[in-house]
Amino acid sequence: MSGSLFPGGAPPPTPPAGEDAPLADRMRPRNLEEVVGQPHLTGPDGFLRRSASARRLPSLILWGPPGSGKTTLARLLAAETGYEFFALSAVSSGVADVRQVVEAARKLRRARRRALLFLDEIHRFHKGQQDALLPHVEDGTITLIGATTENPAHTVVAPLVSRCRVLVLRPLDEQALAAIVTRALDDPARGLGGTVRADEAVRHAIAAEADGDARRALTTLEIAAALAAARAAGSQPADLTLDDIRLAAQQRLLRADRQGDQHYDLASAFIKSLRGSDPDASVYYLMRMVESGEDPLFPARRMLIFAAEDVGLADPRALSVALAAAQAFERLGLPEGTLPLAEAALYLATAPKSNSVIAARDAAAEAARGRGNLPIPAALRDASAPLSQQLGAGAGYRYPHDEPGHHAPVDYLPRDLVGTRFYEPSGEGDERAIAERVARCRAAVEKARRDR
Repeated sequence: MSGSLFPGGAPPPTPPAGEDAPLADRMRPRNLEEVVGQPHLTGPDGFLRRSASARRLPSLILWGPPGSGKTTLARLLAAETGYEFFALSAVSSGVADVRQVVEAARKLRRARRRALLFLDEIHRFHKGQQDALLPHVEDGTITLIGATTENPAHTVVAPLVSRCRVLVLRPLDEQALAAIVTRALDDPARGLGGTVRADEAVRHAIAAEADGDARRALTTLEIAAALAAARAAGSQPADLTLDDIRLAAQQRLLRADRQGDQHYDLASAFIKSLRGSDPDASVYYLMRMVESGEDPLFPARRMLIFAAEDVGLADPRALSVALAAAQAFERLGLPEGTLPLAEAALYLATAPKSNSVIAARDAAAEAARGRGNLPIPAALRDASAPLSQQLGAGAGYRYPHDEPGHHAPVDYLPRDLVGTRFYEPSGEGDERAIAERVARCRAAVEKARRDR
């Protein structure tokens, strides 16, 4: 079987980690009281604490960032409610593995025992695999706890979400992470047991570097402790330094899953900063996406859309700038290619803004959909074929370049839409001059219409 399957009692829901296990595994909380950083769920009035006390669990989706405690909570809930615990990873498991768990759960049910299936990274299951869980969750054969780092509204099928309670786990704050580090430093059985010392500045440096991830904090501590012990040449306890932490951590990995919430949140912040004419925030969010591993062509494409949607005719050059930046990046690559991208972001942020283009597009599209195939005025129809000319196509067409000011004051819209305004210039930037020209032309057409 692919994936890992743990029937109840072999091993227990929270198996003890051996001495050679990573520190992060050894220091897993042994009960809900030891869980740090999720008081809204595990505190005295928290939903999970009340569910554990009642010894009855609904199906859950635990949504939170890496290292926030999703796996640990699932194991503890199984242990404290008496459910038989089964674990699968959606990365390496499939429907056949789910069926095997369901069969085991049916046998338990006949013995009046309950089964809990923990499905890690549930978002990795495709729609068909997620659908396979539905009947067994619905009829109570299994209680499902799905864990995901991504918004279930985007990644889990709606029928499954509706049958589960979605609980949001928060990134651990620095205070919670410092408490976890302190516990690991002091614990003689599972932790470092006083073999190294760390002052408050060092502990908070570890917490700050971990970026809300308890596993990352403990891994950094473990590596730093080994570095300090080697430097101390066997004398104990060794003192951890900020240099040990920096060396152990190397470089903070910014969290930006290309398919997850950070992807959407960063993109949203980038566009809203451009729209808000904040060049500092715009270039920050651009480079945060790039430094997080996002494909730089993604923000480049977003800037192309923004140039037309939010700058538009207030500065028609903006679209050319955004297009040139995207093409320049394709030629230059990283890191030099980020210079034209940053230039474009700063240009767009400081450009005058107008949404008249998207407003005109949407209004025209709505009219096209709602009014159907309205007859095109005869003067505007194609008259290239003799038969078309005999049927009246092109009759009465007035060539604008033969008219004063190169403008023929006639109606071009279908008869039923005459007088409709789709485009309303904003008066910002270059659109001030456009607005004046459009107003003159429209006034001339209205006068001609009245004179007819």
